[in-house]
Amino acid sequence: MEICPVCGLPKELCICGTLKLEEVRIKIRKEFRRYNKPVTIIEGIDEKDHDLHSIAKKLKGWLACGGTVKEGKIILMGDHRDKVVTYLEKLGFSRDKIEVI
Repeated sequence: MEICPVCGLPKELCICGTLKLEEVRIKIRKEFRRYNKPVTIIEGIDEKDHDLHSIAKKLKGWLACGGTVKEGKIILMGDHRDKVVTYLEKLGFSRDKIEVI
């Protein structure tokens, strides 16, 4: 039986992953870039605890849009502020900690 080095519980009972998801404070906002095109910016997800590239890839697939990861932020082409919240909830992030600006 393996024991988690962080919480000391057995691996089957380890809650470290869910605690990290609940502690994250995410901000979602819209900006205008070149040629007055809207982009959705998601910030506040820690790169050390979560793989931003895989999260961005899933969001781009679900929303059928382009995007990238730069400087710890996920940038999606288009205004997807309302839809991103539901998809982040599906990934396990807490709805209470997501702020849409």
